[in-house]
Amino acid sequence: MSDTTSKPVPEAKSIADPADLLARIAESKDRKALAELFRQLAPRLKSMMLKLGADGALAEDLVQETLLAVWRKAHLYSPDRGAAVTWIFTIARNLRIDQLRRLSNKPYEDLEGIETTDDTPNGLQRIEQQEIISRVKTALGDLPKDQQEVIRLSFLSDMTHSDIAERLDIPLGTVKSRLRLAYGRLRPLLEDLQ
Repeated sequence: MSDTTSKPVPEAKSIADPADLLARIAESKDRKALAELFRQLAPRLKSMMLKLGADGALAEDLVQETLLAVWRKAHLYSPDRGAAVTWIFTIARNLRIDQLRRLSNKPYEDLEGIETTDDTPNGLQRIEQQEIISRVKTALGDLPKDQQEVIRLSFLSDMTHSDIAERLDIPLGTVKSRLRLAYGRLRPLLEDLQ
């Protein structure tokens, strides 16, 4: 008879489920669980950060920040809302976005050194403005009184068509009709001003 005793096969090291590790961290601040999460996810997190444009050192810093956030927020994880790894990668992505926002804030320049242009109209511009105002007044003066009134209320008083109808105690359609007629008369007189 031959001896058929077999030697025990060494067990492969089992990989702990990230959700279980998060639960251990949340319940008892288990440092070994955090270390295992780090071992499992740090290379993948760093790779993601590099793909998101971070350099090597910044990627490593963001991985550290991510796992610190996981340590502090593990109690907020809910398996009903998604996979643990997805939750952790979302934290990492948000940290990267926050970091980019901080970098995009540009310091304010000293206002003393900024040159500005003068927006005050010069003599020629003033003459042109006066000519435009005169032409608009003349064109408005040539309109019938009822059309002048709706144009003034609409543009000078900045009233809505409904408000004009209520104020003048006329139908809304009449207001719109008077405005349309006024535009039709004003357009050929003033279209070169645009």
